[in-house]
Amino acid sequence: MARLIRVEATGPYKIEPKDFPTDGKSIFICACGLSNRLPYCDGTHKNCRSVEQPGKLYTYDMTTKQVMKEEIDNGGPTP
Repeated sequence: MARLIRVEATGPYKIEPKDFPTDGKSIFICACGLSNRLPYCDGTHKNCRSVEQPGKLYTYDMTTKQVMKEEIDNGGPTP
């Protein structure tokens, strides 16, 4: 399963040491690109699991987090 993510940020996300919990709990960084709390995970990826199928490429609306387009995944561009 793959998804196209439109990234409009023009710089890096900075995570300050003060953002790390002192209670020893883990911090999760978003890897799906759909979180409303970037760079942190907000659990939005859970919705992908019920919708996405292997071998397909998905394009999401970044506001509604709904699938806008679904197509066969051809592996994307080659470098």
